[in-house]
Amino acid sequence: MFVSESIFLITNTKISPGKQINSYQQTALKIIARFHGKRDVVLAIDLTESVGINNEGRIRLQQIIEKSLKPGDSVYIVPFAAEVTQLQGVSNLYPLGTPVEFNNNQEIFDKIFQKIPLAADLKLQNTDIQQAELTIYQGLAQLNQNRLQQNQPIRAQSVIWVTDAPLLAKSGNDWIETPANSPFRVVDSTLSKERQAWINILPLNKRELTIENSASQQYKLAVVDIEPTVQEFCTIAPNSQEVCKVNSYLLSQLWLPSLLTAFGLVSLILLVNYLVSLRKKWRVSVSTDLEEYEKECRPLLPGKSLAIGQADSNCIDEIDCPGSEVRGYLERQGNQLYLVPTQLAPIQWNGKEVNKRTRLTGSSIKLNCPDSKDKDFYLNIKVKK
Repeated sequence: MFVSESIFLITNTKISPGKQINSYQQTALKIIARFHGKRDVVLAIDLTESVGINNEGRIRLQQIIEKSLKPGDSVYIVPFAAEVTQLQGVSNLYPLGTPVEFNNNQEIFDKIFQKIPLAADLKLQNTDIQQAELTIYQGLAQLNQNRLQQNQPIRAQSVIWVTDAPLLAKSGNDWIETPANSPFRVVDSTLSKERQAWINILPLNKRELTIENSASQQYKLAVVDIEPTVQEFCTIAPNSQEVCKVNSYLLSQLWLPSLLTAFGLVSLILLVNYLVSLRKKWRVSVSTDLEEYEKECRPLLPGKSLAIGQADSNCIDEIDCPGSEVRGYLERQGNQLYLVPTQLAPIQWNGKEVNKRTRLTGSSIKLNCPDSKDKDFYLNIKVKK
C-alpha cells in the first residue's frame, strides 16, 4: 500500500517549468498528439461588465463549439474576474476541473453552452488576467505532464479567451483593472516570475478578433494554441549517467506510429513497383522443335493477346502452328499470363490438354499443338518481363 501511494504522489506532483526540449523531440511529440487526435480546449470567459458577451460573441462561440471542436476533445470552462472562479472537481489530476468530453451529440452541445457564463456579473469590477493566465497555462501543462508520467498520449491544447484584458503582457500594471493588491503588479514577485516562465517555456501561438458589445465597448475573442509539449527534467545519476524522461516516453509512444509508417512506406514502394511493372512491355519470342529460328512477337502489354494459330484482328500478333483455326490465345492480365483455349483444335501444356482458361507460370513455356494426324508440334515460348 505504501509503494502504490508513493507512485501516485510522484505521478501527480505539481509541475514547474522544465528544460527546453529540442526540435526533434518537439516534432515527435506533435506526431504522437496528431496520431491520437484528441485535444484539450479551454473556454476562458471574463465575467466583468466590460465584456458582456453580446449576440455576435455568442454566434462566434457557437461556431467554435460546433465547427472547431472534434469528438474526443476535452472541454474546460474557466470563468474569471479578480480571481478564477472555483472549478468543480479540481485536483492534481484535473487542475482545471472535470472536463466535458466532446462528441457530436446535441446533448453535449447544450451541456457546454449551459456551462458558459454568457451574462456579465455586475458586481465584478476587476480582472486579474495574469492570474487567469497562470492558472490556465500551468493547468494545461499539468495535464500533459500527468500523461507523460502515466505513459499516455499527450495532446495539443488551445485556450479561447473572451476578455478585454491584454494577453501575454509583461506586467499586471499594463492593465488598469488588475486589482491593486495583486502580486502580478510586481514584475519580480514569485507569481509574476512563475507566469512569465510558463509563457517562455510553452510554445504559444496567439490569434485574436475584436468584437464590440451592446454598450459600444470592445473586447477580444482570442485563441492561443499550444503545441503538444511536456516539461523535461534531466537528473544526474550514478556512473556518470544522466536520467531524462522524454526520450524513453517517445520510444514507448512512437513504436506503433513508426510501425504503421514503415508498413505504409513498404506498401507504397510495392505499389509503385507494381504500377511500374504494369507499364513494362513484355518481350515474347517463339521457336519450334523443327527450327532454331526465334520469331519475336510484338511487345505484349496488359490486356493484350497473341493468337495461337491463324491471325485474329483482336490480337496484336499471332503465333503460327498447324491448322486453319485459332487454337487459343496468350493473354496478359496485369502481370499474369493466361492460356485461353478456343477448343477448335487441341492445345497442350505440361503434357495435358488445356480445356479452360489457365494461368501459365515461368518464363519458358512449352505448348504442343498437334496437327490433324495427332503429330506433335511444339512451340517454345520465352517471356522476358
